[in-house]
Amino acid sequence: MASRTGERTLRISGGWGRIRPWRDRADVAYVVVGTEAVLSPDAVRDGMARARAAGYTAAVTSPLTTAAAAPFLDAGFGPRAELWLLGHDLDPIDAPDRAAPPLRRGRRGDRAAVVDLDDRAFPPSWRFGASGLGEALRATPSVRFRIGPRPDGHGPAAYAVTGRAGRRGYLQRLAVDPDARGRGYARALVSDALRWVRRGGGRRCLVNTQADNHEALALYEACGFRRLPSGLSVLGCAL
Repeated sequence: MASRTGERTLRISGGWGRIRPWRDRADVAYVVVGTEAVLSPDAVRDGMARARAAGYTAAVTSPLTTAAAAPFLDAGFGPRAELWLLGHDLDPIDAPDRAAPPLRRGRRGDRAAVVDLDDRAFPPSWRFGASGLGEALRATPSVRFRIGPRPDGHGPAAYAVTGRAGRRGYLQRLAVDPDARGRGYARALVSDALRWVRRGGGRRCLVNTQADNHEALALYEACGFRRLPSGLSVLGCAL
């Protein structure tokens, strides 16, 4: 796993995990877990001991399936949030709405304004921060960073980050500034993400959201996503 001064991947018995600071919190370890194999409780404990030695005081996991969560629960982690996992099979996809607000490519110069927008769009525990945005933009081999600019041109009103790996796409982040909601930005960004994944050869696009975020669930389902039988859990613990 990793110290706070750097990040490296630790491979364990056919699976892997890595640690980095969580959303610009240098004292909280964000534990990102691979899906190739389930870690053992001993591997989790070993990783947390390394995190503690590196100076972290708490840990939070990436969203985990029931199987992936089991060794963390055995190692003393507890539930932090429950998420719905939704999938879209990319056929059909609604045609672009000509009345939707225009979108453009996100640029490096947009990142500070996007992080500020993200802070306004989410409660503190769900904010991305600069490190979270950077992680999302690096998480997959192909990535699409889209901005919904304000009509007056003064910064973004909304943004989305979508990744693609092989035949699968991931709508990793979607945020609309509270003062710009209800103007079609969210639907435009979801539609753009789905079309981009399909153009790249994707067969399915996944997204997750908090189980109690009824507004987001309604949006995704209206755009053709369907809830999958197994949800995800975010776990946490003190170190």
